Amino acid sequence: MLAKNYLRIFGTTVAAGLLLWGVLHVRSCTEERRWLALGPIENHPVRIWDVRYKREFNDMNDVQLEVAQALGVPPVADREAAEKLKSRLVKLENNDLYVIDSLTHSIPYLVPRARDLLDTIGRHFQDSLAAKGLNPYKLVITSVLRTEADVAKLSRRNVNASENSTHRYGTTFDLSYWRYVKIPDLRGRPYEDVPPEYLRATLGQVLKDLHDKGNVCYIKYERKQNCFHITVR
Repeated sequence: MLAKNYLRIFGTTVAAGLLLWGVLHVRSCTEERRWLALGPIENHPVRIWDVRYKREFNDMNDVQLEVAQALGVPPVADREAAEKLKSRLVKLENNDLYVIDSLTHSIPYLVPRARDLLDTIGRHFQDSLAAKGLNPYKLVITSVLRTEADVAKLSRRNVNASENSTHRYGTTFDLSYWRYVKIPDLRGRPYEDVPPEYLRATLGQVLKDLHDKGNVCYIKYERKQNCFHITVR
């Protein structure tokens, strides 16, 4: 008798579970079809305003250099020398917030404080895009730590390019303001492209918020290089 009761309870439980699974599965399929039928996600930007870049981000090299020399590492000869400074430098890797461009005159190393600033900018950028109704994008890093070998190569092309660059100390990175990497939707739904001027405006707002705090970073708007030149404070 006891065994029969157990079997009856077990059978009822299994039947209820299968019924629940069926209901949820049908609902999920229905929602999926409805969701896909909407088509591409369109951007509905709100609170987009352009920063006056040259006026807001005009921290000159001598100011940035003083901080870079105080917070950074001594200039390194080459990549091998940088890799020996693992206690003072961290290597950057592509992640959910940013990608590293094909670096031709720098290597992807920063002091921890600068890497933390970069991560903060990346997080705030994606949060701001979401708040403005814009699809997600990653930042593109175009220049990081320049070794003495990199400086020598650049000096052959432009004598004034990098002799006193803050990039030599691992405290500075450049972020492109025209190029970004679209983050695909995990479920395969196509995203509409966001105009680069919207992305630059959003990144400019993020950087201005950090810059206005007064003790976070120095920023120079580089028109020729199409980037924000950023040094941690």
